[in-house]
Amino acid sequence: MVTGNQNRAPRSPPAKRRGTTIQVSLDKRGKTGVGRTTARQPLAESNHKKPVAGTSDFPGVKDSENGEVVFGKEEVEALLNEVLKLKKLDAKGNMQLVTDYSKRLKLGLKWSFQEQEKLETELETSRKKCIDTETEMERKVVDLNSFLLNLKNENAALDEKLAKESSEKLDALNHHRLEKDARVDAERLQASLSEDLENIRKEKLAVDKQVISLSETYKRLQEYNTSLQQYNSKLQTDLSVVNESLTKVEKEKLAVVENLSTLRGHYNSIQEQLTSSRVSLDEAVNQKKSLDNEVKCLREELQKVREDRDRHIVQVQGLTADILRRKEVTEKSIVDLENLAAKSQALQEMCSSQAEQICVLQHQLATANEKLKMADLSVIESKSKHEGHEKTISELRSNLADLEQQLISGENLRKKLHNTILELKGNIRVFCRVRPSLPDDGVASEAIVSYPTATESLGRGIDLIQSGQKYPFTFDKVFNHEASQEDVFLEISQLVQSALDGYKVCIFAYGQTGSGKTYTMMGKPDRKGLIPRSLEQIFQASQALTAQGWKYKLQASMLEIYNETIRDLLLPRSSNMDIVRTESGVSGRQYAIKHDADGNTHVSDLTLVDVCSVREISSLLEQASQSRSVGRTQMNEQSSRSHFVFTLRIFGVNEGTEQQVQGVLNLIDLAGSERLSKSGATGDRLKETQSINKSLSALADVIFALAKKEDHIPFRNSKLTYLLQPCLGGDSKTLMFVNISPQPSSSGESLCSLRFAARVNACEIGIPRRQTTMRPIDSHLNCG
Repeated sequence: MVTGNQNRAPRSPPAKRRGTTIQVSLDKRGKTGVGRTTARQPLAESNHKKPVAGTSDFPGVKDSENGEVVFGKEEVEALLNEVLKLKKLDAKGNMQLVTDYSKRLKLGLKWSFQEQEKLETELETSRKKCIDTETEMERKVVDLNSFLLNLKNENAALDEKLAKESSEKLDALNHHRLEKDARVDAERLQASLSEDLENIRKEKLAVDKQVISLSETYKRLQEYNTSLQQYNSKLQTDLSVVNESLTKVEKEKLAVVENLSTLRGHYNSIQEQLTSSRVSLDEAVNQKKSLDNEVKCLREELQKVREDRDRHIVQVQGLTADILRRKEVTEKSIVDLENLAAKSQALQEMCSSQAEQICVLQHQLATANEKLKMADLSVIESKSKHEGHEKTISELRSNLADLEQQLISGENLRKKLHNTILELKGNIRVFCRVRPSLPDDGVASEAIVSYPTATESLGRGIDLIQSGQKYPFTFDKVFNHEASQEDVFLEISQLVQSALDGYKVCIFAYGQTGSGKTYTMMGKPDRKGLIPRSLEQIFQASQALTAQGWKYKLQASMLEIYNETIRDLLLPRSSNMDIVRTESGVSGRQYAIKHDADGNTHVSDLTLVDVCSVREISSLLEQASQSRSVGRTQMNEQSSRSHFVFTLRIFGVNEGTEQQVQGVLNLIDLAGSERLSKSGATGDRLKETQSINKSLSALADVIFALAKKEDHIPFRNSKLTYLLQPCLGGDSKTLMFVNISPQPSSSGESLCSLRFAARVNACEIGIPRRQTTMRPIDSHLNCG
């Protein structure tokens, strides 16, 4: 581009005189038309005139039509570099040369300005063309992007079609290979049959003999069938006897409970007698102490009196000696003698009075000693009574301990028989747990939950009071608000052990928001929940079975169902958040739920981690809890906004017997049901609440269909129910915890939860089946 300095006319430098000629050199200030690619060719001489004397040939030519001189790049450069030769004495000629040179310079400048305007016009045209080209390119880029997106979609569809065709092709090849093998086997079989036919003809006579023996065997089998029928009737008789013994145990339990209440009343009366005897004993001891103190004081006073008497006797003896010694002197003073006699008489009277006092004190001392002896006797008698009472109390306590042990053994027998009956029926077991009141709940005006004390409902019944009406419910076990985490786990420990024995076990918690489901399943660092305690038991039991030749391999997986979308909780949270989704909503990882013919559930692309210690699984639980979706609502500060599913797959093999087992432990913390009017959910929380209530409603539909034994069970209405299909409709051992809140404001939700739990308790899902074979899966199992 031509700058402003290049458009100026070149300045002529000052002339210098050297000798007889003056040379004028013009500096080259710029080049016109630098950006052009081709230079114009020089034309003929200008105007066909003779050149002026003293000048060089003019490089430019005049246009024949407009009379203007046409310049090129070389002509302008030559003009700028031209040096004028001026003569010293020819001023007119020098003026002519300068005039001619200035004319040519003006023509060159005019040509430069014209070229500049042309270049600016061409530049503006080029800019417009460039903008139009860029707009066209952007439009083409958008079209190409849309075309590329369509190609990607078509490519994905073609890939799926190709995969399906490849699988079909592989199936066809396998089928063809199987048919070919079958054809070869059939030909071989035909050849062998032709050979066997001859052998069979030869062995026909032997077969006839065997027919006779088989007929005899058939008769023996009929007899054996008859014996089996008799044994079956005997088993039914034994079952009735067991039922009668169960009834008898229940009656004995009632008698034991009544005897226990009687013994407790007798124990309380004996305790009261013991308390009264202890009080009387304390009073006797205090009285003895007071008498001891009084006797001590009397003894001190008696000692003082004895000392005074001895002192007085010494004084009397001294005075008598003095009298005897002064008899000769007293004759001189009768008055002094009479005085001494008076003093002696007074002293004697004092001695007699003191002797009387001594007698009285001795009598009092004897009385005090008798009282002390009586007190000692009463103390000894009280001690003997106290020892008798203590002996009776120890006997009663031992009897009470024996009765309690009998009661516990009877309760364990009842639980074992009840669990056996439930397993034979195939029912889902239901435990109810009442959350304790929290500081944020405030003071409740009245209790809405009570526990019946009748023997048949003790520990299994719960009554809910709403609007003055009582609703009774009975479950397999009811935990009140004082039950600890250890008490709860003690009831399910045998169920967890079944997973190690090769059964499929499922435990899930259900209830409204803030009812304590996550606390029951996960717990806190100082009060562990069911999931950490179950895993600790699994690891301890597997290590204990190592001595019997068992070797176990454990695999853990954790997922959540958030807004009907499966999330892998063992992936980093950024990986879950950065998954690129297409327009159809399909993510990069396809978490598809699949059930095989054995009733096992698998989720594709889900992370499976081999675990060998409790520390590893605790770290995974911590990672999962940090990745789980939680939020704040008006009903709960940290409300779970998704369904949490923990799965532990157990593979065990006995190296001695080659027996192998496969167990599965599913521990599920469902999201809480809530009402929008109470939770106050808006935005994302509103969407989460609607999704949670929809999945729980689908779970209720499945339970109702199972209870009615309908032909179609709507497991596919929700990903939650489809994931739980083997647990709700298969051969697993399933237990549901229904958690309720004791607050009066939550009585409606608690009543709905209890009614739903009663429906679940009535469902029959089939008899649990143990997964065990005699063929080892993997001889290199780790983490035994």
